[in-house]
Amino acid sequence: MQLQEVVLCSTSSQDPTAGAGAIVIHDIQTGAVLASFKQTNAGPRGVAVLESRSTQGGFMLAAQSDKSILNVYNYQKDQLALKIVLPEKLSCIAVDVRGDFCAAGTSQGRIYLWEISSGILYNAWDAHYRAVNVLRFTSDGAALVSGSDDSGVSVWSVSRLVNEDLQQELPAPFCTLTDHTLPVTDIVYGLGVFPNCRILTASADHSVKVWDLSTKSLLTTFQFPHIISMLAWDTTERFFFAVSAEGSIYQINMFRQKPRFGGQAIQAVGGLGTNDVVRIDEEYLQSQKKRLIQVGQPVSAISISLSATWLLVGTASGHIHIYDIPSHQLLRSISAHKGFSITHLQTMMKPPDLSGHISIDFKVGASADLKDTIPVKSVVPFQRTRDAKAREAHEVLVLLKDTTSPPPDFGNFYGGDEFLKEHAFFVQPVANDVPTEVNSVSLQSRVHDLENEVEQLRSQLGKAKGVNDTMWDTVVKRLVDQGKPKESEDSEESKRNRKRGRTGN
Repeated sequence: MQLQEVVLCSTSSQDPTAGAGAIVIHDIQTGAVLASFKQTNAGPRGVAVLESRSTQGGFMLAAQSDKSILNVYNYQKDQLALKIVLPEKLSCIAVDVRGDFCAAGTSQGRIYLWEISSGILYNAWDAHYRAVNVLRFTSDGAALVSGSDDSGVSVWSVSRLVNEDLQQELPAPFCTLTDHTLPVTDIVYGLGVFPNCRILTASADHSVKVWDLSTKSLLTTFQFPHIISMLAWDTTERFFFAVSAEGSIYQINMFRQKPRFGGQAIQAVGGLGTNDVVRIDEEYLQSQKKRLIQVGQPVSAISISLSATWLLVGTASGHIHIYDIPSHQLLRSISAHKGFSITHLQTMMKPPDLSGHISIDFKVGASADLKDTIPVKSVVPFQRTRDAKAREAHEVLVLLKDTTSPPPDFGNFYGGDEFLKEHAFFVQPVANDVPTEVNSVSLQSRVHDLENEVEQLRSQLGKAKGVNDTMWDTVVKRLVDQGKPKESEDSEESKRNRKRGRTGN
């Protein structure tokens, strides 16, 4: 199976006569519809997705904006797989990277945490005083970050939330970030495992702030002329996009070129703490040689492609615009959802178990079920109240590797393990298993090169001192020579005066 990046979007309609929205997967190159999952009407931040892997199928969760219902879909069929009744209507949901836990926020400031495979409600607590607007798991799933209308951002340790010994206590956050003054509108996380990672938070106070979770401190504040409603951060943290409610999109670089002797140096932007404020105005944009992306209509969703070369923008009128990031040029638009609003937008690799797009490389018999080839991640109805007995009797579901039969042929499917292995090879050329002798030889060679460089610098310094001494001697001698005639004239004049004095006597 060839690697293919696709676009997953969710649509909803505010007009009841227009019908329900859908979750749709598009070809990112042509815009063609690859799959459509209907009968859903999820609002902003109401969709959470777990991508399929080579050994396990993923799922999609869609919290309905008008009722306390959670729709569950998987990629292997285009029909509703499960409908879960919730304790109350949700304002936002999130799923961790492994698909183990689902977190949900409400308009009352309450957060729920379920285990997806068992449906057990591990925790439910009043996390904020006002509505929870956004929830994000960190990249390793170890922490949950929540943003609210009360202007607060709280970071919660998942291990503490599911700890059986702490179930009778009110959960305490790992840290609370309180520098915003108005409701928090969006949160995105960066590289690294918790707590060695950074997050971006946007607020209605016109600011975007960069936080370091390891030190629980504010690094930099970017102040914008408009309210920032959503963010998209490059996976390597080189830049981020900030979207205003009017449809203007700012590209903010996290590094800048600083002139120095002999060339250019790359310098990180900000990092000085609370007093470090970068104002984004016309002068700043001109200095960065970046112009605004003007969409011309309200933006409802935004995402960056996997290669970080395209920016995908979803609008309230149902369009998906694809821009080239280096040039900010509009490449193409997908107009298959007119009359609906794009409430969720992301890119991912085409699921290997996508309904209607099963590759012949699987080589599965006609009588075989696709679920026997790629089992779907288990999703069961969620508990509506906490049940201590259910937690005690809980059995952990683990997908074991089948060692009795050869694995199915997935062609050239690029698995997560292979990606991590090759990524480690490129970013860490010298691995931990490299023999010590090789490291010592390389180190000795480097030391020898540095010693030669030091000797050359000493030689050049000696030559420079010699030139300096020569110039000094030349200047001193010239000054001495210029002073000699004047001294001789003065001596002859003094002799004549002495003779005159003798004659007078």
